[in-house]
Amino acid sequence: MAAEGSTGSMSNARTIDEVLDRLDSIIQSSIDSGSRIGYFAALYRMVTAQVKEGIINGRFEDGPRMERLDVRFANRFLDAYDAYSRKEKCSLCWRIAFDAAERQEPLVLQHLLLGMNAHINYDLGIAAADTCPGAALESLHHDFNVINDILSSLIDEVKGDLDAVSPWIGWLDRLGGRATDIIIRFSMEQARNFAWRFAVGLSQADSVDRFKLSMNKDAESTLLGQEILKPPGWLLRSAIWLIRLRESSSVADITRHLFNKSITTTPIPPQSGTVGVS
Repeated sequence: MAAEGSTGSMSNARTIDEVLDRLDSIIQSSIDSGSRIGYFAALYRMVTAQVKEGIINGRFEDGPRMERLDVRFANRFLDAYDAYSRKEKCSLCWRIAFDAAERQEPLVLQHLLLGMNAHINYDLGIAAADTCPGAALESLHHDFNVINDILSSLIDEVKGDLDAVSPWIGWLDRLGGRATDIIIRFSMEQARNFAWRFAVGLSQADSVDRFKLSMNKDAESTLLGQEILKPPGWLLRSAIWLIRLRESSSVADITRHLFNKSITTTPIPPQSGTVGVS
């Protein structure tokens, strides 16, 4: 059964190493073409590499299952990217992120948040429910939390990268109000909780209700994406305009900077029970 909001891909990744290869290709293509979707792809590659290290180092209760989840999760982004590139249908929350990637007005932070919105708030719950259907989902809860602990551990590094390419981004922290609220909504703890509740709802639903839940989540995530792209309040919009003045104007340089050169390149060793993801 095809995943919700996805048209599928002719070359779905089957292992984390294949995911990393696909992300490398997207990053290089974005550097060559000047597409800002490379910002999210570079961030996501860093996260995927850290999850890979976690599997190698035994951080998860079930490493093979975590690889299946990670690959299924990544394929939702890769499928959406491929569909958009072919001018085919993809989920609305991804479409708003991809459309924005061709524009220079949004901040680097806004581009990253648009990708996180679509991938965590929408894709993650679906991937979890597909990996462990029905009552089996609860067995995934611990490892689901561990993967988000890994995400949280990267926050300081990501903030440092943002400060380097967007020197005035700290202004957002001093605004408070809605600016702070929007960013907090993307804290890893909140994103984890929202995605898990979505996965639980999907695991308990029949096919008709599951489709409705997915459509509603896509619509909800799309509205949030629109708020990220055009935040409310003249003060915040003015601050974004000022911050943009000091951001690097080179899409290629920003993408290269966001790419973490210290990630592991060690292949995941074969483990009993590891299977490909279709």
